[in-house]
Parts: sequence; C-alpha cells; structure tokens
Amino acid sequence: MNHESPPRAWVDVDLEAIAHNLDIARQALPDTALMPVIKAGAYGHGLEPVARRLDADGIAYFGVANAGEARRISRANLRTRPFILGPTIPDEREEIVSQGWCCTVSTLEEARHFNSLAALAGHRFTVHVAVDTGMGREGFLPAELGEAAPQLAALEHLDVEGVMSHFPAADEDVPFTQAEIGVFTDCVAQLQQHFNLRYRHIAASAGELGYEVPIANLARPGLLLYGVAPMASIYDGVLRPTLRLSSRVSLVRELPAGHGVAYGRTYMTERPTRVATIGIGYADGWSRRLSGSGARVYIRGHYCPMLGRVTMDQIMADVTDAPEVAPGDEVELIGPHIPVTEVAERAGTIVWEIFTGLGPRLPRNY
Repeated sequence: MNHESPPRAWVDVDLEAIAHNLDIARQALPDTALMPVIKAGAYGHGLEPVARRLDADGIAYFGVANAGEARRISRANLRTRPFILGPTIPDEREEIVSQGWCCTVSTLEEARHFNSLAALAGHRFTVHVAVDTGMGREGFLPAELGEAAPQLAALEHLDVEGVMSHFPAADEDVPFTQAEIGVFTDCVAQLQQHFNLRYRHIAASAGELGYEVPIANLARPGLLLYGVAPMASIYDGVLRPTLRLSSRVSLVRELPAGHGVAYGRTYMTERPTRVATIGIGYADGWSRRLSGSGARVYIRGHYCPMLGRVTMDQIMADVTDAPEVAPGDEVELIGPHIPVTEVAERAGTIVWEIFTGLGPRLPRNY
C-alpha cells in the first residue's frame, strides 16, 4: 500500500485569474507593449507555471531579477525572452550574452564589459539603458547622459534597444512622480539623438494605473497581475484574486483560564478556551510579525482569532465559538474571506512581501 498523505498547508493558484489581470493591464494601456514581471517565483505563485500561461499572450519580455531566473525561463522552452531588470554582477554576464537574454546597463563599465563579451561571442547583444530618475538603485544619472550616450553608441557589439527607469513613489507622492515623468522624457530625448529606441519604459503597476507617460510604449505590470492594485484606480473591483493559502487543523484542545499559548506566554487565556493547532508557521512564510496582531483565520464559516506567537511550523487559533471545528478541517489564511491586503496590514508590511515570502515547503496547486 502506497498512500501519500495530504499536505498540512498549501497554495492554490488561479492561472486564469492571472491571465485575466494581464488583460486588465492591456485595457489600461491599449497601445503599450507589456513586460509581465514574474521575478521571485512570480511573486510566490510559481515561476514556470505562470510563465507558461502568459507566454501565449504575445508579450514583449518576462521581467526577472537575475540570471538564475532567466535560465529557468529559457529551460522552460518559452517564446518570450527574459529581461533582467536589475544590474548584473560581472560573473553573470558571460552567460547572459551567450544565451541572448536582455538586460540593463547603468554604467559605462557594464556596457564595455558586455560589448567585449559580445565581441568574443561573435554576435551583437541587446541592452536597455537604465536612467536614475529618482529611485537611487541603478542607472545613469540624467546629468551623465550627455557624456555617456556617445560612448555607448561607439560600442560596436551593443544594440541599445530601449531606455528604462522606475518610479520610487508612484503610490505615495504624486507631485514628485509627475515631475519624474518630465525628467524621464528629457532622458529619452537625449538618448534618441544616438539610438533608435524600440522600447521606453518606466511604469510598474502603480505607474500604469495612476499616470499617463506619453513617451513610454512599454509597461511592467507586477502586483496587479496577482490581483492587487497598489493604488486606487478605475479598475478597482475588476482584478481577480489569484492565490489562496490554506492549512489544516491538526489538534483541538480545551485549555483552562490562565493558561499560556505559544512561546513567551504572550497570550494568556481569559476563560476556558477551545484552541485549534494549525499546521503552518513562519517556515512556510506565515510571518512571525502576525503574532499578537489581531490576525485571524477562517474555519467552517467562522472567523477565529489567532492566539500567541507564530511558531516555526504551527499556529493556534481560538475556536471556542466554532464548536464544530475538528482535526483535519481546512483553514483559510488568505482567500475570499481573508484578503492578502488584510494579512499585510496586520503584519505591518506590504502585499509584495507576503506573496514572495510563501515558502517552498508549500505545494502549489494550479
């Protein structure tokens, strides 16, 4: 007899909802090419399954973080090329050039290294020039472009296909972001004196939903693909949730009043309390910062408050008012009754961190 036990905790991913949300991005910018951002395991949803589903939708690039993620895209035999969004380290560059992936350059040193590697490989290599319009993370400063652009143009084995930047505060600082659009427009104008720029991009999800960037013709939807709008827009209520996080009750016990729950005894029962132990913890990505935060779970139609600290593999919840709860019952932690935005707020963090923190121990069902 070979029987495989069900998981204690797992993630259900709706790939059709992700495809639907990509269509919403298209509706928001109908004349703009799209680069779905699928770095960090498609924000915890699963890199290859999400990439395979979106690959059929005729997109410009897949946005990834590093050579390792680009390699996984290549090995999945997809039509869409990976685009490495951040700066590369020198040891990654030979593989990037040999595989023909696309990436950014932020300095002349980077560009010259890529040019020499492309010369050795005997072919030209495509890059996008990154400009720093306010993020402070990568890119040429606008004041550097006048001197740098002619030197970039002189590199015979580089094809400068595009220019990119990134909004650091699109969901928080409207005046700065509007001014930044002007800076980016000026940067594009400088570079267009030297290059035929196929793509010009600065907007991720918040920028795409909240601003018009007339000079841009490529956008990089990230969080909105996964069902969450980072700022209010006309598309509120149209995006579909893409992920459900579930676990199971492993044990139900009666504790007397005055009994501690979990490490540090930070929670003490005030009455005889029926406590459910649930098979998920911070090793799975259920953040320890949810301890004592008012976080809740949903079991058999009841919202049940979480008790005490999150431990590595288990949490506890008060099911006194849900007497039918029993071992084996399914527990919703993120889903239709508990949105991921609520979990992020309770943890004092952002939705991006909640999604990407869901660990590899959690099987994904598609």
